[in-house]
Amino acid sequence: MTRRTIHRAVCAAVGCGMALVFASCGGTPVPSAPVSPPRSVLKRLGFTIQAGAFTHVDNAVRLTERLTACNLDAYYFVYQEGLYKVRFGDFATRDAARRTAEEMMAAGVIREFYIVRPEDHAVNRADVAGDRYLREQIVATARRFVGVPYKWGGTSAARGFDCSGLAMVVYKLNGLDLPRSSREQYRRGDLVTRKELKEGDLVFFDTQGRGRVSHVGVYIGKGRFIHAPGRGKNVCVESLSTRYFGDRYYGAKTYI
Repeated sequence: MTRRTIHRAVCAAVGCGMALVFASCGGTPVPSAPVSPPRSVLKRLGFTIQAGAFTHVDNAVRLTERLTACNLDAYYFVYQEGLYKVRFGDFATRDAARRTAEEMMAAGVIREFYIVRPEDHAVNRADVAGDRYLREQIVATARRFVGVPYKWGGTSAARGFDCSGLAMVVYKLNGLDLPRSSREQYRRGDLVTRKELKEGDLVFFDTQGRGRVSHVGVYIGKGRFIHAPGRGKNVCVESLSTRYFGDRYYGAKTYI
């Protein structure tokens, strides 16, 4: 039984009001301590809204900024080679998502939209297909960004790339609500050694020499990872065995 299966069973029991007990030495049932979800379990996204279809990444960035200015959690992504789309929001119901999308249309922020269902996310399909499927989908999503001048939060060259934004979007596109910053991302998940690394895990680095996380990439297997390296460079595949990243390696986390 996987950790996810165990967690679902526990959550189902708690959600239904079932009392979890342990037998004492005398055979008298003793109430268990309150059960909390494992720290490593990321929240699953609900309904999200997809909008736009741009051939230029800067146009996707501008729509992302407009939606963010409306207090909506927005991010753009590579839909397919040469085409960018934007997703935003996390809604409990389809009706709530539709109302927000229609408000954005009425305000002239978006022209059309598509509602992405929770069951469309890889994390939910993985309940049947298994963890390996989810890991493969995370890697496949990350690969779509390779070669893209990833810009988060604006087109200004001064802002450049954002490695943690890339990791967050890759996970969100697969239905997992990964935190925004690399430090918050490192606080979540379970530690794994380099020998234990699996596809879809995140690898962290101390690139500033301050003894703390400052960079993150998506591990894709065989000692390689995908990351947004910095201003003036595109998203690329890198190796953990290079001297630069080997010297600055901080650790790795798994969320699956």
